[in-house]
Amino acid sequence: MSAAPDTPTVALAPWLQQQLHSLRAQRGHALLLSGPSGLGQYDLALALARSWLCEQPTEQGACGQCGSCHAIDVRTHADLCVLMPETLSLELGWPLDETAQKEIDDKKRKASKLIRVEAAREAVAFTQFTRSRGSTKVVLVYPAERMNTESANTLLKTLEEPVGEVRFVLATEAAHQLLPTIRSRCQGHAMRWPAPEEALGWLQAQASALGKPDKPGVTATREQAQVWLQAAGGRPSDALDWARGGLNAQVWTELPQALARGDWALLDGWPAARQLAVLQKLCHDLMASAAGAKPRFFPANTLPKAPRWGALATWSRELMAAARTVEHPFNPGLMQEAWAARTRQVLSVGGKPS
Repeated sequence: MSAAPDTPTVALAPWLQQQLHSLRAQRGHALLLSGPSGLGQYDLALALARSWLCEQPTEQGACGQCGSCHAIDVRTHADLCVLMPETLSLELGWPLDETAQKEIDDKKRKASKLIRVEAAREAVAFTQFTRSRGSTKVVLVYPAERMNTESANTLLKTLEEPVGEVRFVLATEAAHQLLPTIRSRCQGHAMRWPAPEEALGWLQAQASALGKPDKPGVTATREQAQVWLQAAGGRPSDALDWARGGLNAQVWTELPQALARGDWALLDGWPAARQLAVLQKLCHDLMASAAGAKPRFFPANTLPKAPRWGALATWSRELMAAARTVEHPFNPGLMQEAWAARTRQVLSVGGKPS
């Protein structure tokens, strides 16, 4: 994802620039960018919105210098509506409407992790206003799968028959969760996976640029960048998140054996969601090894011996169930102790459920 306005801007990756060039030639009023997480859906969607609204667009996209580009940079463009969960809007610096912001500030409710129907209604109203700057208005929806049925249905008719010069760009990491009626009203675009060398070069450059004047960037050797990319399953934006988190190559290679011993120290201080993601990646790679396939996230020589397939399948289901409530754990400390004990049990004795 792109950074918020007060953090360093992530340059558009070369494989996204290529897709931007081809997508700008399409004339449909609604585009749906879809693919797994970490391929740059949000970055590409925002670049498209910038290019559509730019006052002096070039063949490469927005000029980056005009008043429209500046207004998007500071999140004040009157002809751009960004429709996303409130939690993500706050993270990326997009303003909420006054009512929603006041309710959150007054602690009357928490910021929503879904796209609320009230926000969808405001997006519909936005499309009916007169344009303020140029010849078009843009609605950007991300992640589109965070619309519930009511929100999606609210947007549906406007998406099919927008009033005036309105363009939509929807971006999703789970297209199968969208209503078929939403998908059918958009021109689809499958996000392209970059070549490994292309991703590595970009990742090294971006990781090195993460620092601030008073704090140097991350040391991004080729070996380290390869570890970040492998930890992310080959997805560059997710790999950059690992770089931001300061993941060390040695730590990553030591994790499987440490977890097999029940040693949780290497994960101390990590957010619970990231700890759980590590367990899911480890379970995936052990299942791949058990099936004779190549592991995806960890080097093969760092993995413990794979337990019985049935034990791994049970563990996988348990981890998937835990993922549904990981953002709201009853007691994080006890939860992580349980994860550590269960991981050791699965990897040491074949994993009969306790």
